[in-house]
Amino acid sequence: MNYQGNREEEVEAAKKRCRVLIEKIDSLGITITQPCKHTLSKLAHSELSFLSRFPNPTSSQPLSVNIGHLEAIVHILQQPFITAVSRVCKPLPLPFSNTNKNDSSSSSNPIHVHIVCTLNKNPVWIIVSDRNPNYISWYPSKKTKGFKSRIQQVLDAAQSTNTLRPFSIVLFFSNGLTNFIHQKLQDEFGASKLALEFSDFDFCEEFEGEWINVIPRSYKEACILEIKVDRVVDDVASSEHRTKDPLVNVLPPECQGGNAYLNLGLGNSFSALVSQMKKVGSTKVEDFPGEDDFVNFDTTALIALVSGISNGCAEELLNKPEVELRHRFKGNYEFVIAQAMSEIQNPIHGGLSAAIAGKRGIICESVLSEFKELVLMCGGANEKSRADQLLKCLLIVRDSPSERLMGLPTTRKLALKNKIVFGTGDYWHAPTLTANMAFVRAVAQTAMSLFTIEHRPRALTGN
Repeated sequence: MNYQGNREEEVEAAKKRCRVLIEKIDSLGITITQPCKHTLSKLAHSELSFLSRFPNPTSSQPLSVNIGHLEAIVHILQQPFITAVSRVCKPLPLPFSNTNKNDSSSSSNPIHVHIVCTLNKNPVWIIVSDRNPNYISWYPSKKTKGFKSRIQQVLDAAQSTNTLRPFSIVLFFSNGLTNFIHQKLQDEFGASKLALEFSDFDFCEEFEGEWINVIPRSYKEACILEIKVDRVVDDVASSEHRTKDPLVNVLPPECQGGNAYLNLGLGNSFSALVSQMKKVGSTKVEDFPGEDDFVNFDTTALIALVSGISNGCAEELLNKPEVELRHRFKGNYEFVIAQAMSEIQNPIHGGLSAAIAGKRGIICESVLSEFKELVLMCGGANEKSRADQLLKCLLIVRDSPSERLMGLPTTRKLALKNKIVFGTGDYWHAPTLTANMAFVRAVAQTAMSLFTIEHRPRALTGN
């Protein structure tokens, strides 16, 4: 009877963990795509369904081993330095050619990694293990191919693709790692400890109006390692965009607007927002101490900053007769009206502040040309003045798209001009501020992790 009671309690505890896990998945932020959430949620519901029809308590059948694994994955996805999650718990679509003909892996074998994302602005693949470290086998056996073979296959795949090529492969062992496996990963693959602090998040559940901790799980014993995909002497990464100095692609000073004489009397919110950005000042290398300060603007972001809708004209626009507005905006009438109503409810400049404050804005030549043309054709006097002032605050760089973005096939959804704009941001290791979520979704569908920041769209109004 005691065994039966303990087994019933064990099953109920596992079911509760599944329910809490499902809530956690639903509450994951915007850094993870809806398809990724759906995949995780489906896996968690599958675990719950299995437990709900678990055999009688006297059965010796072991409980599902996947709950802890899914918890560990969600734990990683909650970390603030994890962004642009494009794939979770699905094989990678990698038609790579295996260069090692003696290896047992082949191009037909699916490559399984648990998370494809961006970590500290670098694309990474993450493999998660929730196993007892004593049961992780390095060498192949009758039951397993061995962990060495698994890592080698993933590394071969990573080195054989340009578009999905990660900067590194991150290994997260939630229950720690034996010294033997740790040493083998270090000696044979150059693995090193990842210098990041993973915060603990409790799994909680609401009970009778109060939140109680139901899964006090800690990852203090976790071992987190990183394998650089491209290793050279002194452990310096040799990926294509790292071997080049991005500053050589900055346009010369005479092509920059300069911001010594900015006139920011063009609206309080616009002036405040632009003043929060780091000044360009000059294009000397010594003025750019690191790569962490940049944010890449696409054309939609520049339009949103200078639009009359974003700068106090929303109410005035809504008060105009419908006939006049339909004549003025024609087929874009509903689009513009929806933007004006959105602006009144939630001003866009306030939301953009967190994305660009303390950052140095960059735009590529293609964006500069398109933005100037749109403002000239559709902008009013105030919008044109704000555009002139905004350009003085931005660093203008050459079109220099990253190799991996340009390696994607050019299609209707993956247009060349967008690959150039977003690829330039990727080259600079800068997030691209954009409302072009159709392109972002199209990239995510290829399993590529791309660092972007979404903003709501705004149109020029002729104000």
